[in-house]
Amino acid sequence: MRPATTTPAPTTQPTHVAFEAPATAAGPAGFWRGLHTPRRAFGREFRLSQVVFALVLAFCLTPWASPPLALALGLALAQTVGNPFGAQTKRLTPKLLQYSVIGLGFGMNAHAALQAGREGILFTVASLLGTLVLGYAVGKWLGLGRNLVHLISCGTAICGGSAIAAVGPVLRARDEEMSVALGTVFVLNALALFAFPPIGHALALSQNQFGLWCAIAIHDTSSVVGAGAAYGTQALQVATTVKLARALWIIPVSLGTALAFKQPGVKVKIPYFILGFIAAMLLNAFVPAIRPLAPLMTHLAKIGLTVTLFFIGAGLSMAALRAVGARPFVLGVVLWVVISVGSLYVIMHSA
Repeated sequence: MRPATTTPAPTTQPTHVAFEAPATAAGPAGFWRGLHTPRRAFGREFRLSQVVFALVLAFCLTPWASPPLALALGLALAQTVGNPFGAQTKRLTPKLLQYSVIGLGFGMNAHAALQAGREGILFTVASLLGTLVLGYAVGKWLGLGRNLVHLISCGTAICGGSAIAAVGPVLRARDEEMSVALGTVFVLNALALFAFPPIGHALALSQNQFGLWCAIAIHDTSSVVGAGAAYGTQALQVATTVKLARALWIIPVSLGTALAFKQPGVKVKIPYFILGFIAAMLLNAFVPAIRPLAPLMTHLAKIGLTVTLFFIGAGLSMAALRAVGARPFVLGVVLWVVISVGSLYVIMHSA
């Protein structure tokens, strides 16, 4: 009987595997995967994507960062590295925006703000009603569901994501409808923040005109304040005041929604941070002891706004953009263009 023999494993296989691993790690897929690979240092686990996020966030805290730049950095991060703190930034963004808006109140002139509010109220009422009616007509033509149409229309007419977040529970809207509506207004907010200041300069709009236009034609408070700050101090004051006065319409619109859509027993979400903004403005105007702190509070508020826009941009991943779909986006664009062009025409010819 011949003894059994074993065939040695080919010596080329380990060499081949050892060669392929570095090649894969050096490739594009390996590079992105490496950013999300857990590592340890000083007894703690971290990922390089978290380091990149932290470095960009740190830059947004410096004087070199501006609201439009912070939004652009967030968008770039979302499309490449991704947001490793998505759940945390989603939770922090609304609170950070609210505290930033309250802080901006310390830099407002109460008398100028009152005048701006008076000038903006007629524009607010007319544009709000017109947007809701137009949204219903265009949404019906596009064949969209009434909940989604109403969410996008309210977001365009009042104050973007805040209005959608308030009206959604009243409608008992599904998560998918909320996500699509929020995605639509956030994309258009990003475009407006970059587009409006150059358009304002090209048309030689005054500070007051531009601030009023921003407050009416840009959805979210964050982008309104960001665009106003990029244009000038007076534009910032007018834009913030008129936009917050506009945001108060969340309450009657939510109540009207409950009646129109026959939703009894729902709770209306009141934007209490607007009262904080008014209180800060009044304290700065009538309490002399507060005035020395006003520049610091305003500076911190502007930093908070910059970080808020970075968080918003970082949340707009490619998956979120794809989820919007064509028809809801068409509705959002039509409403946005009509309200932007219409309000700009009225503002330029009423001065």
